[in-house]
Amino acid sequence: METLRARLKFGHKVDDVKLRKRKSQLYSKEDECPLNTRVVLFSVVFRLVNCFLVQTSFVPDEYWQSLEVSHHMVFKYPFWEEQIIWKEGIRGFSYPLFFALIYKILYFINYDSVHLLIWLPRITQALLAAFADVKFFFLIRMLESHDVAKWTFFCHLCSWFTWYCCTRTLSNSMETTITSLALFYFPLPGSKSHCSKKYLALVALAVVVRPTALIVWFPLLTYHFWQAENKLRLITHDYIPIGTLAVVISTVIDCLFYGKWTMVQFNFLKFNVFHGVADFYGSHPWHWYFSQGFAVVIGPHLPFFLHGCTLTFKRHKLLLAAVIWTITVYSLLPHKEFRFIYPVLPFCMVFCGTSLANLKVWRRAAAFLLIVTNLAGALYTGLIHQRGTLDVMSHVQTLCGISSISSHPQPDVLFLMPCHSTPYYSHVHCPLKMRFLECPPDLGDRGDIDEADRFYSDPLVWLRTSFPYKSSLPTHLVLFDVLEKEISVFLQGNNFVRTAEIFHTHFPEGRVGGNIFIYGRH
Repeated sequence: METLRARLKFGHKVDDVKLRKRKSQLYSKEDECPLNTRVVLFSVVFRLVNCFLVQTSFVPDEYWQSLEVSHHMVFKYPFWEEQIIWKEGIRGFSYPLFFALIYKILYFINYDSVHLLIWLPRITQALLAAFADVKFFFLIRMLESHDVAKWTFFCHLCSWFTWYCCTRTLSNSMETTITSLALFYFPLPGSKSHCSKKYLALVALAVVVRPTALIVWFPLLTYHFWQAENKLRLITHDYIPIGTLAVVISTVIDCLFYGKWTMVQFNFLKFNVFHGVADFYGSHPWHWYFSQGFAVVIGPHLPFFLHGCTLTFKRHKLLLAAVIWTITVYSLLPHKEFRFIYPVLPFCMVFCGTSLANLKVWRRAAAFLLIVTNLAGALYTGLIHQRGTLDVMSHVQTLCGISSISSHPQPDVLFLMPCHSTPYYSHVHCPLKMRFLECPPDLGDRGDIDEADRFYSDPLVWLRTSFPYKSSLPTHLVLFDVLEKEISVFLQGNNFVRTAEIFHTHFPEGRVGGNIFIYGRH
C-alpha cells in the first residue's frame, strides 16, 4: 500500500511538473507577442525622435546625391544638366528615385510644401532604420541569450554615430539599413531564419544604392559559398539570377534618366579606383581608419567592443572578419571618410552587448557611462555642430515671397562658400535665381583649376572680374565670417549690408567659419 501511495504521489508530481512546463511554454508564447510589439513601437518612436533631433548637416552628399537629384527629377528646376559627375554617369538614379516617388506623390496631392519636401524623406529613412533595428534585435535574440540580446540592442540604440547618421538621406545610411535587414536572413551560425534569396536580394539592393556595399558583404558571401552543400546550385539559382536582375533593373533606370546607355557600377569603378577621382575630395594616410576613423565611429563603445572580441571571438569570428576586412580594404583607398565604415557598426554592437552582459557587477555603471557619453555626442552633433548651412536656407527661402512681387527686384543669391556647402532647391522649392562656386572634379587630364579655388586664391579680383557693372551684381551674398574681412572693400563699395548672422560651428576650420553672414544690397 505504501509503495502504491508513493507511486501515486510521484505520478502526481510528474503531472504537476508537466503541467507547469506546459503553462510556462504557453505563457512564454503569450509574453513574446507583447515583447515584439513593445520592441516595434519603441523602435519607431525612438527613431522618429532621433529624426527630429538631428538638425545639422554632415556631408554634402546627403543632399547633392539624393534630395537635390530627386527634386530635379520631379520639379525640373535648373542646374542639374551642368553637373559633370552626373553627365559622366558616375552616380546612379535608383536611390534618388526612391525620394522622387515621395515628391511625386506630394506633387499630385498638392502638398509639396518645402517643409514636407525636407522632412518626409527624413521620416521615411527613420522608419526604415526602425524596421532594421527590430530585425537586428530579433536576429541577436536567435543567436544569443535574452540577456545578451537586450544589451546588444541597448548598445545599438545608444550609439552616437548611428543616431547621427541613420535618419539622414545619405546613401551610406540606406546601405547600413539594408545591410542590417540582409543580415537577419543570412545563414549565420545559429540563425534559424536564414533565406538565401531574401538576403541576396537585399545585398543586391545595397550594391545598387552604393556599389561599395560589396566590400562589406564579400567575406560573408564567401562564407556562404564555402558552407553551401550544393555550390553549383547556389551560383546558378541564387547568385547569378539575383545579381543579374539587380544590374539590369538599375541599368534600365539609369539609361532612362541619363538618356543614353550608362552602366553606373562600371563608371563608378573606373573613375573612383582607376582614375582616382575620389582623391580630388582629399586623401588620408593608410592607417587613418585604424588610428582615428574607427575609434570615432564606434565612440565610447570601443573598450566594450575590444572586451567583447576576447569573450566571443570564436562564436562570432565571421562578423569580426567582416569588420576587419572592410576597414582594411577602405584603408587601401586614398580618400577616407567616417561614413564609409558605418555599415559595419551594427556588427560591432554584437561584441559590445556580449561585453556588457558579462560585466555583471559593473554592468549598470558601464551602461550609465555609455548613455551619458553617447547622449552628449549625439545631441551636440545633432543639434549644434554644423547647423548653419541648413538654417541659412530657411532665410533664403523667405526670398521666394519677394520674387513674386513685381515692384521689387528679382532676388539673385550668390553663395560665396566652399562648393556644395548648403542644400539647394530641395530646401527652397521655388525658382529663385541662385548660384554657388562650382568645383567639378577633373575627370580628364586637363588639370583645370575649379571656380572655387580661383575665387579663394584672390576673392576681390574674382568678384570685380565677374561683376564689372553694378547692374550685374547679385542682390544677396551668403558667406562664412572668415571671408568678410577679405571682401569688405567690395561689400562697402557696392552698398551690401549684413542682414543676418547665423551660427554654424564652434570649430571653424580653413574656409569654413564659425558663423554665416547674409548680405543684401541696398
